[in-house]
Amino acid sequence: MERFVFVLVLSVASAAKLGVVKTEGGQVQGRSHKMGLFSSVDVFKGIPFADVPGKWEKPKPHPGWDGVLKATKARERCLQVTLLQTETRGSEDCLYLNIFVPQGLKLSSGLPVMVYLFGGAFLLGASNDLAILGDSLYDGKQMADRGNVIVVTVNYRVGTMGFLSTGDSRLPGNYGLWDQHAAISWVRRNIQAFGGNPDNITVFGQSAGAASVSYQMLSPYSKGLFRRAISQCGVALSPWALQKNPMGLTKKIARKVGCWRANEDDMITCLKMSDPIGLTMAGKIDVLLLLGKGVVMDLLELAPVVDGDFIPDDPSRLFANAAQFDYLAGVNSMDGHFFAGVDVPSINTRNATSMEQVRGLLAGLTKDKGSAAVSSAYAVYSSHWGSAPAQEVVKKTVADIETDFLFLVPTQIALQLHANHSSGAHTFSYLFNMETRIPGFPSWVEAEHAEDLQYLFGKPFSTPLVYFPRHRDLSQYLIAYWTNFAHTGDPNKGESKVPVLWPQFTKNHQPYLTINHKMSKSSVRYNLRSSHVRYWTDTYSHLPDMRRDDHQ
Repeated sequence: MERFVFVLVLSVASAAKLGVVKTEGGQVQGRSHKMGLFSSVDVFKGIPFADVPGKWEKPKPHPGWDGVLKATKARERCLQVTLLQTETRGSEDCLYLNIFVPQGLKLSSGLPVMVYLFGGAFLLGASNDLAILGDSLYDGKQMADRGNVIVVTVNYRVGTMGFLSTGDSRLPGNYGLWDQHAAISWVRRNIQAFGGNPDNITVFGQSAGAASVSYQMLSPYSKGLFRRAISQCGVALSPWALQKNPMGLTKKIARKVGCWRANEDDMITCLKMSDPIGLTMAGKIDVLLLLGKGVVMDLLELAPVVDGDFIPDDPSRLFANAAQFDYLAGVNSMDGHFFAGVDVPSINTRNATSMEQVRGLLAGLTKDKGSAAVSSAYAVYSSHWGSAPAQEVVKKTVADIETDFLFLVPTQIALQLHANHSSGAHTFSYLFNMETRIPGFPSWVEAEHAEDLQYLFGKPFSTPLVYFPRHRDLSQYLIAYWTNFAHTGDPNKGESKVPVLWPQFTKNHQPYLTINHKMSKSSVRYNLRSSHVRYWTDTYSHLPDMRRDDHQ
């Protein structure tokens, strides 16, 4: 009898479910996934937030549907090249999002909402990317369940279809940013029906997604749209995050698809009539150009532009628009290692890395400023070497140079600008430095680009066999800080206990939190790589420019 009562109690006390939800476009029904004894997550995949977009047009509202939309599987990604860049995948019909809603014994309501923007160099990626061992990398169930937040992952156009621009009103560009904006706006209008609080939305993203978050904060169109933002390894000020010569790139793509014309209007007409698949392939990175010539960064050409509309001015001058948002931003300690390994392959092998190679890398990164920059940067980066530096020291310096230039310094400048303009909003800075889990790398390699994501999305819990307890500790810490921040604007306060108090970054006080599996009071440090940040912001930026913008 007792057993019967226990089973009865259990069946009555199972987690609540949303069932059919009414949105502006029509009704949707997802699936409930059991998480713990009395908890589950309702998952809705493939809800349209806009209509099929026209080529190089802003997204338009979705016309809606009849009956109940079964939102149980993710829709295709936006048209893009494959990772190996040999073909395309995806579809032009791609403006869909996925929603993860945590449930306890009674239906959730008023929850904070976290909208995720994926990375992928503005060239590739999807809201449900990369399923390795189980669910996709961006599956929001663990984060939703452990942090008591609604997680939303969205698609946006990438590559040629998302970011081609003539630098003027004929093809203004930034279509991918408009898609993100449309998705956040849809969430604001509809999330209450899923148990979310439309007045408490946090936008977060990694790499190109982090730079996108930064652009969303800086755009005048976002006023009052969301409340908080998190940039992981990328900001709008990153050198790869802004197209400086859009017309030059458009002409290059026109040549590849047989549309080059002396008359620009004829060329644009031809591009508009061209096949999207051919256009997408024409925007791929030509990896062969790299070998021994120049730096990876020069190949990342498709990116947002200053269009006088969504991005009205240079990003560095738009931080007054971001004053209202709480902001949390940081980098991985070896964010630049992957790029450094392509530019200077010897750092990951037994071969020696020479002083000349270090100078060559600096020359590639600083070619706008000429030889004076190479000498001054080399002096800063070799200052701790002594007369006969160990190879490990030289190799790590190469990774540090790329990390600083591409990620760390721009992020520190963005944090400083945010703190300087902030009107009562909070600013927080971090460095994620967990040692890499990627096999085969030298022992000095710490957190590689994108290695934070597996922990943030709770992979050590969903696929426990491939992780150790220390990885679960770290995952718990990251989810706690990020979701607390979404709840309150302060990573220390919310529903989750955190291991260390994380102090605010202010105009005159620059603490940052080092995040790894061994957190203690000494995880709070100050003035992250300040002499290197000072070099790039003060000395380097005041050197005269060697190049003019060439509109070929």
